[in-house]
Amino acid sequence: MPQSYIERILRARVYDVAQETPLNIAAKLSKRLDNRVYLKREDLQPVFSFKLRGAYNRIANLSPAEQERGVIAASAGNHAQGVALSAKRLGIRALIVMPKTTPQIKVEAVRNLNARTILFGDSYDEAFRHSQELVTEKGMTFIHPFDDPDVIAGQGTVGMEILRQHPGPPDAVFIPVGGGGLIAGIGAYIKFVFPQVKIIGVEPEDAPTLHKALVRGRRVNLKQVGIFADGVAVRQVGKETFRIARQVVDEVVLVDTDEICAAIKDVFDDTRTMAEPAGALSVAGLKKFVARESMKGMSMVAIESGANINFDRLRHVAERAELGERREALLAVEIPERPGSFLSFCRAIGRRSVTEFNYRYADTINAHVFVGVELNEGDQERNALVGQLQRKGYAVVDLTENETAKLHIRYMVGGHAPSITNEVLYRFEFPERPGALLAFLTEMGQRWNISLFHYRNHGAAYGRVLMGVQIEPAERKTFHEFLELLGYPWEEETDNIAYRLFACGGCCIGK
Repeated sequence: MPQSYIERILRARVYDVAQETPLNIAAKLSKRLDNRVYLKREDLQPVFSFKLRGAYNRIANLSPAEQERGVIAASAGNHAQGVALSAKRLGIRALIVMPKTTPQIKVEAVRNLNARTILFGDSYDEAFRHSQELVTEKGMTFIHPFDDPDVIAGQGTVGMEILRQHPGPPDAVFIPVGGGGLIAGIGAYIKFVFPQVKIIGVEPEDAPTLHKALVRGRRVNLKQVGIFADGVAVRQVGKETFRIARQVVDEVVLVDTDEICAAIKDVFDDTRTMAEPAGALSVAGLKKFVARESMKGMSMVAIESGANINFDRLRHVAERAELGERREALLAVEIPERPGSFLSFCRAIGRRSVTEFNYRYADTINAHVFVGVELNEGDQERNALVGQLQRKGYAVVDLTENETAKLHIRYMVGGHAPSITNEVLYRFEFPERPGALLAFLTEMGQRWNISLFHYRNHGAAYGRVLMGVQIEPAERKTFHEFLELLGYPWEEETDNIAYRLFACGGCCIGK
């Protein structure tokens, strides 16, 4: 690793505004995992995120002429607040371009720091492109969220603090990855001082930016990324951050939404604070790594990188946390349609707590029930329960890992529609803003009949819709061409077992 980065980190001007955050032992999680787990509490920064470090260090190193012209950034959250606070502290004009989908609480947070905001586009990419036009037009200096040496050095001070606070070198440090600024900075410093410490990145399964780049040996531009962990929803890792990451990162662990939600709950249980999804990402990766490697007695650090979570997202987090911790099983079970069947089924489940039970009459022979069951011993108990029910003669389908079942079907179990023919099922994402649902339906037009529709606000930047449409087989190619022109990410779910069991039209009955 170039000596220049170590020098940059040691000289970084972050403490004019940022705090040296504590490294706290996560007592409950440590006991459960049989390892010493420490949380680096970057959620305790003045803007509730580590982003302040890099933003301030970059702005503090501007020339007097650059400071006079002001700074500009494109961001939907933490970087925006870091730039705004840094500029305010240094008396510099700041302009932040934010997507129109940015939650109002984040827009107001930036404005309260005296930064001017422009809302443009539905995504970060659109906001970024507009910010580059404004750079040319206004002559302001662009403050990149990750791909800049001063920003990387500012984030690297987190690694410097960890080594100062931890009793000796830790065995591994788990770091959330978006554009790569944080892992590049921390990794550069720690690997220089203690090369034996493992530097492990953590990314969502639906945004594996660094993971894919390391596998292919070059940066990749993902076609689309998941937005649940919006703080790391980046399509391409930075050029400079990737150059450093290739030298210092040992591996990247991928985690799913349920595992992230379970990690948010873990952080809450130990700290009584609520991490944002990206903020708890490292804890989710740590847990997965420990389980995979059967590690015991090790000392590990997870970066709790931020706490800027919208309050209305907590409902979704709470619902998915039990699934992520493998404490709930979702099952579709076929039972006889006769008096006493429910009672017999409940007896077959035993003394487990039922978290959910959905049923609607379908025919005179059999019924399908959608049931949630509380677990104490994770996947082992879930598999045992499925086997137990099957031995008692029940037909069981395990839906615990079925995304459509978890997002939509569990909230809309209502029986089949025998009169509906040629129904095809699709799952969509569209930018979440006032009027977005109406706009979506308007763009769908009146050419095809919508036969099923489920939308539920999850407090995220994107809305999720499950929609059934009646389409003649000969028209399906035309409909798919229309969807491509529509521009919303979509996936066909007609063959999804949860839909076929609980909600499909007449064409599915008897199949």
